[in-house]
Amino acid sequence: MMRTILVVDDEHDLAAAYQRLLSRRGWNVVLAANREEAVALLDHWPRPALAIVDRQLPDGDGVDVLRVASAFAIPVIVVTGYGTAATRRRTLEEGAAGFLAKPFTGHDLLELVRRIVGEAADGPPGVVAPPPPTTSRCIGLHG
Repeated sequence: MMRTILVVDDEHDLAAAYQRLLSRRGWNVVLAANREEAVALLDHWPRPALAIVDRQLPDGDGVDVLRVASAFAIPVIVVTGYGTAATRRRTLEEGAAGFLAKPFTGHDLLELVRRIVGEAADGPPGVVAPPPPTTSRCIGLHG
């Protein structure tokens, strides 16, 4: 069974890049361009194994999506162009499983996805690695 990641980003080119990158790793990627679409998708079964959510969406704050996903126990990686320490801290306090400041590399994204879902670095989705550390990690601006 193919596992799913929900990507919520209004930048079409960036969302398409996430989709290509994650699809090559065996993930089914569902795209949403705004908060409303994302919340509607989260309310359907089967739910994604993970969500990657832009902090700034055209119809509101990506933290709103984070809150809904958290209610369904779906881990969320929040991405933002505003990668300050204060933004990182607030986002992680809101319950994000991970945080990435734009720009970041595809390797950085895949590594964080692997850590959060417990996937072995050299295996396809579904191959479980030892549990990840409990602390969150911030990827720097240049990865």
